[in-house]
Amino acid sequence: QVQLAQSGGGSVESGGSTRLSCTASGNIFRVYRMEWHRQALGKERELVARIHRDSYTDYADFAKDRFTISRDDAKNTVHLEMNDLKHEDTAVYFCRLEIRVGHVDGSVNIYWSQGIQVSVSA
Repeated sequence: QVQLAQSGGGSVESGGSTRLSCTASGNIFRVYRMEWHRQALGKERELVARIHRDSYTDYADFAKDRFTISRDDAKNTVHLEMNDLKHEDTAVYFCRLEIRVGHVDGSVNIYWSQGIQVSVSA
């Protein structure tokens, strides 16, 4: 079994910063691509940023120059540093991890976190 635990988020003033973290635990052999997604009220879930195992990153246009995704493979953790937050960044943020479970020949599964609210004042 694999579990994802998130931290960070909460209420932030416009122009402020916050950092989200997502840590995987359990029967993990290796974590591959790590992603952050978000879903605003009444809107579809959208990709924010992704980081590959070689640390290659790419971002949604709205996240470029403001958000930074990083990973700590020793801790099976992905972070999202968000700066210059805007009211339109208000959403529930999810991490999505591709994880090989158990051993070198184990299956690669997709895991989603439960989501964490980030609310940015207008």
